[in-house]
Amino acid sequence: MRLSVVGASGTFPTQTKPASGYVVEHEGTRIWCDTGPGTFTSLPCDPGLIDAVFISHRHPDHCTDLFTAYHAWTYVPDPRSAVPLYASRDVLEHLAGFIDQSSPANFGKTFDLLEIGDGDSAAVGSIQADFLDVSHSVPTLGSRWSAGGRSLFYTGDTGPGPWSGAVEDADVFLCEAALQGERVDSDFIHHLNAFEAGEIARSADVGRLVLTHIPPYMDPSISIDQAESTFEKAVTLASPGAQIEV
Repeated sequence: MRLSVVGASGTFPTQTKPASGYVVEHEGTRIWCDTGPGTFTSLPCDPGLIDAVFISHRHPDHCTDLFTAYHAWTYVPDPRSAVPLYASRDVLEHLAGFIDQSSPANFGKTFDLLEIGDGDSAAVGSIQADFLDVSHSVPTLGSRWSAGGRSLFYTGDTGPGPWSGAVEDADVFLCEAALQGERVDSDFIHHLNAFEAGEIARSADVGRLVLTHIPPYMDPSISIDQAESTFEKAVTLASPGAQIEV
């Protein structure tokens, strides 16, 4: 299984760094995980080769390039149809309302709207996906992707919570780290700091920790140093264009 980092910028994209978006691939199956702004035009393959889409939650930095995909796949001479879209009811309702209020059936024609929630699973080609609730300010799903005896866990956006037990023994842990420094009372409770990302990775005995969702105004080397101090192993930074073998 392969993880391609399309974008990893936290909160908003820059000219060179799209927001959150990844492609999980195994034996020709390609799943676009989170569709943050800038990711559609930066996909590592022809967009027509995307077999399914997963969106962790409805915050704009994780979902708004689905609008780009919708237009690119709908208003062309040879439109796509029934592209599987896995997301919570909260995500599906908000996106459908924004994309096409006058004719919502169009959204459901381009995408096969597959509502998922805590404890649900899905199979896309050779890839198995398991979903669970994480701790964020809006309904958000973490996801574990498995194929060929290997597994990748992706947090989406989250603060600390009981979800961390599901990370156990993941070969790759793609973890948000939107904060730096030790947690203080004024910190957002719905995001992790780099120390916490490393602690969770060590406790779960993951093979590799990859930090993502670091805002553009932060120095990522500080996040890496802080995560390595608690993980006690080398930590990888999610950078656009990176391809990580799981």
